Amino acid sequence: MINTEGFHVQYGCWKDAPDGWLNFDCSPYLRIERVPLFGLRICRSLQSDWVPFPNCVRYGDIVKGLPLPDESCMAVYCSHVLEHLSLNDLHKALANTERILKAGGIFRMVLPNLSYYIKQYVENTDADAALEFMRLTGLGEIVRDRGIKGLARAQLGNSRHRWMWDYKSLELELMNAGFEQVRQANIGDSLDPIFSLVERSDRWVNCLGLECTKLRQ
Repeated sequence: MINTEGFHVQYGCWKDAPDGWLNFDCSPYLRIERVPLFGLRICRSLQSDWVPFPNCVRYGDIVKGLPLPDESCMAVYCSHVLEHLSLNDLHKALANTERILKAGGIFRMVLPNLSYYIKQYVENTDADAALEFMRLTGLGEIVRDRGIKGLARAQLGNSRHRWMWDYKSLELELMNAGFEQVRQANIGDSLDPIFSLVERSDRWVNCLGLECTKLRQ
């Protein structure tokens, strides 16, 4: 049941869409899948093991802005989303997140921790340390898709990491976007227990979690 005092919103949810939250994703696969008669067949032709999105997932792109009124949300969450955005798109996403939150509302996020991977790289004395760094951070490209299906999957997917973050750099971006009380977070440590419905422990391993609130007027 949605809190009547304000929505709880998750964006970039993919197929993790718990009750009690408004769940948005901007994957083109979501739109294709819901084309009557042919959509699901097209998705399965591109990925043979395709599993449909839950019916409760709505299409919404945080960079363009979610279809929600200003200051309508008590809480916003995103997991492994921000690293897939260009720097310019990150600024838009944070501005759009700030727009929908009520003053004092909570924004929590988890994403890969650049500091962790740099430490692993520096301490790795193997000859393939750089290769391992590129692979683990998702900044490299091991195989380039070719052919019609490969090109289609590349256009429809958003698996590449476009910008990596450590705590200090993302803290500054959040403060510049109108957030305060920025802190490093761990899974399950929010004052709002409803976040326990969206937080998955495997998504937090060796990753960077942050929590902040929208500036009170």
